[in-house]
Amino acid sequence: MKAFFVSAALVMGLLASGAAEAKLVSQTVEYTHDQKTMQGYLAYDDALAKPAKTPAVLVYHAWMGIGEHERDWANKLAGLGYVAFAPDIYGKGIRPADPKAAGEQATIYRNNRPLMRARAKAGLDQLLAHQLVDKTKVGAIGFCFGGGVALELARSGAPIAGTVSLHGNLDTPNPADAKHIKGQVLVLHGADDPFVKPDQVQGFSDEMRNANVNWQLNAYGGAVHSFSDPQAGNDPKAGAAYNPEAAKRSWKDMTSFFAALFSHH
Repeated sequence: MKAFFVSAALVMGLLASGAAEAKLVSQTVEYTHDQKTMQGYLAYDDALAKPAKTPAVLVYHAWMGIGEHERDWANKLAGLGYVAFAPDIYGKGIRPADPKAAGEQATIYRNNRPLMRARAKAGLDQLLAHQLVDKTKVGAIGFCFGGGVALELARSGAPIAGTVSLHGNLDTPNPADAKHIKGQVLVLHGADDPFVKPDQVQGFSDEMRNANVNWQLNAYGGAVHSFSDPQAGNDPKAGAAYNPEAAKRSWKDMTSFFAALFSHH
């Protein structure tokens, strides 16, 4: 059902205290959904190899598939003591080479929300099966397309304590499903994002309010789509661009959200 491969030699790091040596374990993880092979990315600190269960965070990829940005955030979450897992929504070997191909792949799942949710849940199930994970303390984040995936997972009623969308798609064909959300929701949004327009933000706000969800939305002034991704370029006029200040704020807001949720430091 699952196989683990060490994709990078154990990357050496130091615990924040500097008193002990720690190792970041990063692995490519193959698992299956509906007889299809998925290839995700797992990261954790090997100091966690003990009986105590640990909070965990899913990291859902943007429309280009799992890449450097997803791995970087998973590694940084692991550095904070979480077990981080980036699930694969598209399937092994399906890594779009350009925006056109990425759009085609993303559209398959955006037009088939049951399939999107099923692929998201397959990743969740894989994470929950890990021996280090506290099944009662699992969060989910996602970038762009992945933000929409994380929100759909929450709408499905999955046992997620907290969901964070970073410059993600907020629309859904099933707004009434918000009543199934079990945890808290945090949306980190570029105030000038041309792809997630004010009417979509308003629709999402109404959806959360009507379902009495515990939610919050932070809009970063001057930020557009993909603001947390250094590979998104630096031209806001393109509609998607890296914004260092918004990226720093979003990291702080996300980690504070999970720290409060899990009482984890």
